Amino acid sequence: MENYVDFQAFEKNYRDAAGYHRRAEQFVEEGKQPGLIFNVASIAIERYLIALCELYGAIPFNHNYNSLMRTVEEVIEVPSALNQSIRSLDSIFGICSIDDYFHGNPDSSDTSRALLMCNEILQLFDQARISLIRSFSEN
Repeated sequence: MENYVDFQAFEKNYRDAAGYHRRAEQFVEEGKQPGLIFNVASIAIERYLIALCELYGAIPFNHNYNSLMRTVEEVIEVPSALNQSIRSLDSIFGICSIDDYFHGNPDSSDTSRALLMCNEILQLFDQARISLIRSFSEN
C-alpha cells in the first residue's frame, strides 16, 4: 500500500527548493561570497530532499541530511556518490555536535559542489509521477 501524498506540501517544498537553487545561482553570477552561496544552496538541497519525501508520502524522522537521505533511500534509488556528498553536509555544518558547532568558511569549490548536488537531486524527481499526481489533485 502506498503512503498518502500531501501534494500541496510537495509543491511548496519543490517550489521553495527551486527558488533557493535559483537564488544561489544568481549569487554566483553576482559574485557574492562563497559562504552565502553555499548556505543558500544547502537550504535548496534540504528542501529538495523534503520534496522527494513528500512526493512519495514518506515522513523523515529529522531534517538533518543523514535522516533525510535515509528516508529518500526508502522510496527511490540514489547514486552512491550523490548520497555520500549529501550526507557529508551534516559534518560540514557540525550538526552532530551542538557544543562544538562550527562549519568554517566555505570556498568556491564547496559552492560548486553544493550547486552540483542541487542539479543532481533535480534529476531524481520522477516527472511522470509529478504529472500524474498533479492531474489527480486538480480534479
